[in-house]
Amino acid sequence: MFARIARRYDVANRLLSGGADVRWRKHLVAAVRCHEPQEVLDLATGSGDVAFALAQALPESSTIVGMDFCQPMLDQAELKKAAAGAKQFSNISFKQGDGLALPLPDASFDAVTIAFGLRNLADRDRGLREMRRVLRSGGRLFVLEFSQPQAWCRGAYYFYLRRILPFLAGAITGDRAAYVYLNDTITEFPKRDALSGEIKSAGFTSVTSRGMTFDTVALHEAVK
Repeated sequence: MFARIARRYDVANRLLSGGADVRWRKHLVAAVRCHEPQEVLDLATGSGDVAFALAQALPESSTIVGMDFCQPMLDQAELKKAAAGAKQFSNISFKQGDGLALPLPDASFDAVTIAFGLRNLADRDRGLREMRRVLRSGGRLFVLEFSQPQAWCRGAYYFYLRRILPFLAGAITGDRAAYVYLNDTITEFPKRDALSGEIKSAGFTSVTSRGMTFDTVALHEAVK
């Protein structure tokens, strides 16, 4: 599915979120930057937006691995990297990998980020435990993901997701079915507190979360 929409993925994100996706990523990057990690894994990196933003925010000595299951999405990331020039993002490498069985050694990263990808894992607990495995002791997990909105705007939000978003996405990408699936993953995703509980159950400590845009999106942070 992601292979089918890869070429129009970035355009669709900007239009369907009204540009809010850029602001959400800035909050994620700011949270990561506070801890100055040297080696970062950006899981479910897609077309690389988070990886590129991290590279711009962190010291040049930091290294970032962008990993995704979908090669056509990684191809888009590589095109963007090439267009920017080799020197600008020389500290980023993109690799294909399965979030449920990361092809990475234990304790190899200071931070793991995943933005709008956790809900696409077939087994969230297994994926979270893999993220914990590749983190060093004291390393941090950052999860930026859709959540459940505040009660006052829930009706309008779900109407947009179910009725308007698939229609607009179909016009933008030519693949309405893909965004019907994405709508389903958003509406079925747990609330902030429930996701915090899942992260703790996977072995993390010091789990915190904060909602954004009326709690439609949440940023979770946790420590190994």
